[in-house]
Amino acid sequence: MDYLLDLLKIILPAGIVLYGMYLVVVSFLSKEREKLLIDLKTQNTQVVLPIRLQAAERLCLLLERITPNNLVRRSNPNQFSAAELHPQLLADVREEFNHNLSQQVYFSEETWEAVRRAVEDVVTLLNLSRQSLHADASGMDLAKSIFANSLEQKNDAITYALRQVKSEIQLHF
Repeated sequence: MDYLLDLLKIILPAGIVLYGMYLVVVSFLSKEREKLLIDLKTQNTQVVLPIRLQAAERLCLLLERITPNNLVRRSNPNQFSAAELHPQLLADVREEFNHNLSQQVYFSEETWEAVRRAVEDVVTLLNLSRQSLHADASGMDLAKSIFANSLEQKNDAITYALRQVKSEIQLHF
């Protein structure tokens, strides 16, 4: 019996010391892991945030460039007939959109969908404006029709998409 008591006197403090060491090591490793995660997030932010800002700038530029007012002013409608200007405007919108397709990686599904909807609304506006004109209409007639239809619709889809992009970027600041 004395032997068991002596053995317990040795094993019990050793067990307590081992358990204490285990807690210290686990705590140390946990804190080191947290430090590594914080460092990784900091590095990630330093790299990804400028790229996201650039993507937001490009999407805002896309949305501004496809606004009917800016789109028509860049194309010089005096030089073309409506039949020539319409496909050119559609090609400009599609080219702008295709050029910025990769930016969807940096934004939520909702924001990208708003951008797509804005592009589709502009294409619809261009098509409706062309359909309302006669076959031999001038480019200026098409431009006037686009402006008139644009005023009726107020370009809400473009404004909404711009707000979505800006609000998503503001989440990171």
